[in-house]
Amino acid sequence: MLLGKLLFRWLSNVVALFVAAWIVAGVGYGDDFWVLIVAGLVFAVANLLIRPIVILLALPAVVLTLGLALLLINAFMLYLTDWIVPSFETGSFWSTLVAAVIVWIVNVILHAVLRPDGRARAFATRA
Repeated sequence: MLLGKLLFRWLSNVVALFVAAWIVAGVGYGDDFWVLIVAGLVFAVANLLIRPIVILLALPAVVLTLGLALLLINAFMLYLTDWIVPSFETGSFWSTLVAAVIVWIVNVILHAVLRPDGRARAFATRA
């Protein structure tokens, strides 16, 4: 089950990073699709392992800004992906911030439509 969720997050991050690279001028992957695949995996693993620790350490800032600091944390995860994957570039701070918003929006839409948690299947079996 955990492997399936990680696979879904990986693929949704690949799509989200592609959309962000398409919309934001500073984000690029060198027109190599394999770079998006690796960046999606690195971004998914960073969000799974590093993001909870960063949120815990920045919890006072998250509470004081009413969650707005989470946007900066998402941009930091995207910057980490840029740092780890050499051919993936996020550009300046502002392009990284805009790309983080786009990645978040695309992931929210994909998770709402495809429902990887199984709620759609459970609803279909009851009807």
